[in-house]
Amino acid sequence: MIWLIGNKGMLGTELSLLLKKNNISFIGTDKEIDITSINSLEKYVKNKSINWIINCAAYTSVDKAEYDIEFCSTLNTDGPYNIAVIANKINANIIHISTDYVFNGKGNKSYTEDDSTDPIGVYGLTKRDGEFKILQGNNKSYIIRTSWLYGKYGNNFVHTMLKLMNERDTISVVNDQTGTPTWANDLAQVIIKFIVLSDSGKTIPYGIYHFSNEGTITWYDFAREIYSKAKVLGILTKDCEIKPCSSSDFPSKVTRPAYSVLDKTKIKKELGITIPSWDESLELFLKSKD
Repeated sequence: MIWLIGNKGMLGTELSLLLKKNNISFIGTDKEIDITSINSLEKYVKNKSINWIINCAAYTSVDKAEYDIEFCSTLNTDGPYNIAVIANKINANIIHISTDYVFNGKGNKSYTEDDSTDPIGVYGLTKRDGEFKILQGNNKSYIIRTSWLYGKYGNNFVHTMLKLMNERDTISVVNDQTGTPTWANDLAQVIIKFIVLSDSGKTIPYGIYHFSNEGTITWYDFAREIYSKAKVLGILTKDCEIKPCSSSDFPSKVTRPAYSVLDKTKIKKELGITIPSWDESLELFLKSKD
């Protein structure tokens, strides 16, 4: 049995739908189970036969995290440790979702799983510490770092851009942050791949993995491609000019990584997968919109 924690979020919803589609038995919970309480977790798993725990629960508001340090840390660091402890007690594997924000973004080459972490904000720091806690509490853990996640469910960059493009004649998007968008559906399929392959007898080394779509782009160029594809598909009918700007044009207490491209060599090798390019997945996502 799989226990999906955070089943109502963007990624959790995608996972729920894919698990149902593939007839894979699972139970899902959201805020009704408090991951910051070890007692709450112990009570929930009692008398349940769980051999996989997928943790999609997290504090993800990067800006608010700078002012809400205690709660962000409790949810992103203490919560994962509690999950790891419980998983260890019931002999379950863990798949935990992390982020490119564990890196400082000051380099110019793709980050591998072995590169040193150096988060530059509260969100990244709490997620990095959460990774440590997961590995400390359970040695049967997979941590998947991802970046620039978007999908059908919940707030994300693609939804925001489409809304603004439909409302305004001109928008400005930062052109000095480089990374790779990730469609939540692609990530959900990879998470299920870990489980299916492992349960079929394939040995996949525990530890940290990177996953995003393929390719490298700035937020500005991503916005331009969203606009271009949405116009062709008829999702957008009005014209909107997209202008490049600097991060300094949008003052914020938190500095976002300027370069956070993730190297996916390890996950491609261990799972034997081919990862779609970001523009290919973006088009499939836009075509799937209601």
